[in-house]
Amino acid sequence: MSEEFVILVDSEDNPIGTEEKVKCHLPNGKLHRAFTALLFDKNGRLVLTRRAKEKMLWPEDWDGTFASHPRESETYVSSGERRMPEELGIEGKLDYLHKFEYHVPYKNIGSENEICGTLIGIIDEDTELKEIEGEIDEIKWISAKDLMLEIKTNPRIYCPWMLIALELLDKSNKSMLEKHANVLSTWMSKEVTESLLEAIKTHLSEEKWRLVNEKN
Repeated sequence: MSEEFVILVDSEDNPIGTEEKVKCHLPNGKLHRAFTALLFDKNGRLVLTRRAKEKMLWPEDWDGTFASHPRESETYVSSGERRMPEELGIEGKLDYLHKFEYHVPYKNIGSENEICGTLIGIIDEDTELKEIEGEIDEIKWISAKDLMLEIKTNPRIYCPWMLIALELLDKSNKSMLEKHANVLSTWMSKEVTESLLEAIKTHLSEEKWRLVNEKN
C-alpha cells in the first residue's frame, strides 16, 4: 500500500508542498490541509461518529460525522464528497462553511496541525450509514441540546476540531448560513457557543486555534 500524502500550507492556506501523512501527524507535525464534515437532518440533528480504535490519534473519541485530507487536485468540497462513501457508505453533496487553523497534541503520540475546512451536508434521518472498519466504530444522531449536556459532563472524549468547527458556525459563509438557516439555528445560540468554548479549553488554549479569513 502506497504512502498517503497531504498538502502542506502556510498560515493563509496557500499550498507549499506535500508530505507523508504520518510525518505530518507526529508531535511536531507540519501545518497541512484537512476538512471536517458535519451531516445534519432537516430537524438539525447531527451525525456523530466514534473514531475507530485503530486510529493513531484520538482513537475511540467522538468526532463530527467524518474528517480527512484533500488531495492536490481537490477542493475542500470535492475531497469531502470523495471521502463520504469511503467513510460512511453513502454518496451526497456538501457545502463549504468556513476554515480554521489549530494545533493540538495527542498524548505523546502525535498532533494535529491543520488548516481545516468545515463542510455541511443534509441527509434524511433514515439514511443507512455504515460503520466502515478501521474508520468508524459507532454512529449516533444528536441534537444541539443533548450534545451540550454531554460535553459539559466529559468534554475530553470529543475531538477538538469538531468542537471548533461547531463553535465557528456563525462565522460561516453568509450564503451558506442563509441556505441552511433552519438546520443550524439551534447550534448557534449563546448557550451552545459558551459550552463549546469551555470544552475547547480542555484540549487547547485560545492562541492555538483561530478562524482563517477568506481571501477577497
